[in-house]
Amino acid sequence: TRLINGYGPTENTTFTCCHQIKATDLSGGSIPIGKPIAHTDVLVLDAQRRRVAIGVVGELYTGGDGLARGYIGEPEFTAQAFGAHPDDANRRIYRTGDLVRWREDGTLEFKGRADRQVKIRGHRIELTEVEAALAGVVGVTAATVVVDTTASRKRLVGYAASALAASEVQAQLATQLPDYLVPSVIITLPSLPLTA
Repeated sequence: TRLINGYGPTENTTFTCCHQIKATDLSGGSIPIGKPIAHTDVLVLDAQRRRVAIGVVGELYTGGDGLARGYIGEPEFTAQAFGAHPDDANRRIYRTGDLVRWREDGTLEFKGRADRQVKIRGHRIELTEVEAALAGVVGVTAATVVVDTTASRKRLVGYAASALAASEVQAQLATQLPDYLVPSVIITLPSLPLTA
């Protein structure tokens, strides 16, 4: 049996890189996302959009034949996510928001996100959007949302500074957000603990 890890954002036809998983991969911290497929550009760039050296973490940009033109009816969002290729202004690349590094063997290793976007049960979730909705619930003065990975599966946990019962906060939130964005658990506190 061969098991292939297929990585890629929807904006680049969902398959950008592939890696055939080997037994030695299982002892590492993560499974590599692999090498780019044919006709696909993959760049690891720093904050100034310069290529990084092998082993250095940078943000993954993708391009090539499968790259989308942008987001329909969203010119500002398209301008933020899509841009010119640093080597050729006639080619375009997409900023994935994924942090990666090149390994010595030429494969890419996923290291996390540059923003607070997470993926839970196939849904892309911007934690700041969920936090904004939670903070906007009447009776909530402050809020934060985190991902709990200690449960049997990933889930959202919301913390709200509120005198309301957690079930009331969750019920109000459910009227504003789709089910997959409503935190599975909401914990209400008199105030959110802050460091100095």
